[in-house]
Amino acid sequence: MHIILLSGGSGKRLWPLSNDIRSKQFIKIFKTQTGEYESMVQRMYHQIREVDQDAAVTVATSKTQVSSIHNQLGDKVSVCVESSRRDTFPAIALASAYLHDEKGVPGEEPVVVCPVDPYVEKDYFEALKKLGEIARCGEAKLVFMGMEPTYPSEKYGYIIPEDANTVSRVATFKEKPDARTAEQYIRQGALWNGGVFAYQLKYVLEKAHELIDFRDYQDLAAKYGTLDKISFDYAVAEKEKDSKVMRFQGQWKDLGTWNTLTEAMEETCIGKGMVNQACENVHIVNELDVPVLCMGLKDVVVSASPEGILVSDKEQSSYIKPFVDKIDQQVMFAEKSWGSFRVLDATEESLTIKVTLNPGNKMNYHSHERRDEVWNVISGCGRSIIDGQVRSIKAGDVLDMKAGSRHTVLADTELKIIEIQFGKEISVQDKQKFEFPAL
Repeated sequence: MHIILLSGGSGKRLWPLSNDIRSKQFIKIFKTQTGEYESMVQRMYHQIREVDQDAAVTVATSKTQVSSIHNQLGDKVSVCVESSRRDTFPAIALASAYLHDEKGVPGEEPVVVCPVDPYVEKDYFEALKKLGEIARCGEAKLVFMGMEPTYPSEKYGYIIPEDANTVSRVATFKEKPDARTAEQYIRQGALWNGGVFAYQLKYVLEKAHELIDFRDYQDLAAKYGTLDKISFDYAVAEKEKDSKVMRFQGQWKDLGTWNTLTEAMEETCIGKGMVNQACENVHIVNELDVPVLCMGLKDVVVSASPEGILVSDKEQSSYIKPFVDKIDQQVMFAEKSWGSFRVLDATEESLTIKVTLNPGNKMNYHSHERRDEVWNVISGCGRSIIDGQVRSIKAGDVLDMKAGSRHTVLADTELKIIEIQFGKEISVQDKQKFEFPAL
């Protein structure tokens, strides 16, 4: 089974834990059997592997999220990188071309597309396998999974099937309605459109060539930023006459807001937090190293991170986006392929960051033209390379890099460093990468 996981989103509805780099699917709130926490993307990836160990998974994502994906899923996961966000049709077209041209997947092979962030159980992935088999048999050009609606939601589009069978021809698609219209759709037997569907690879490639002028994957990737933004539903699904829908009655939740996310939390508090007995339906998610105490509150979520602090009625938290749009702040925390960083202090001419490198990982060999850096090793051991000179480093060591100096660090164990940047124009763009030197 070939699965394309769509990993997008700007991360604003779950502020302050999410941002443009760290979208909601990377927030670790689900407790595992070992007592550790995992994210939505980790949970879904592990669930796929439990159902189908041989499933070929490709994550379609923007370049800003690649480091987070490799950090959480490892370097072996297949990633199709979008140079910019162009909506779901270009993303699926690019991923389909990637499978065919880069991975050598035959055109007759079925492909299942699904978002990376729903909260689901094992039966969902069994249903994905059935969806792929229907596509493999060629019963329809597109096969959708329709979610049985639990209430007249205004958040989803609707698929109206021709009959009440488990697998039915699609009569029509409906746009996101108001609540009253949604009730009418449900009375007609409509299903939620959760963005899950399957097709034979050649079908989407043909549609992509009809709508986009490109030769192959490399050509499409090169011109990706010039493509029109358009959803797969508008571009393809709603115009396709030969499509079917399969009903899914299992658990499926779109955890897109704090209100829905806290419903899936097994614990009241994640991180340092306490609620007294007078609290009702209160959740705390705290990434700061300071305690949070809630008393006498009802239906409230409290979330704290280096990005900010949210205290909100759960229902009102659904309307957070326009307020977050007004916040202009640099990214204060991010996961990278080699580890993570957290901004501790920022002034006009300095930036203090705590850097954590995972064992066996290293930074790019790079330089900065407009800033000096001082690294203070606070724990662990590894090696630094500064202008070609290799040095073993351990807790207590201090490294000084002037502007223009080429440098990197390699972690033998988990390595924690306090990095202080000095300069009048500190910018993420001020970075030049070089080929890694021989050790």
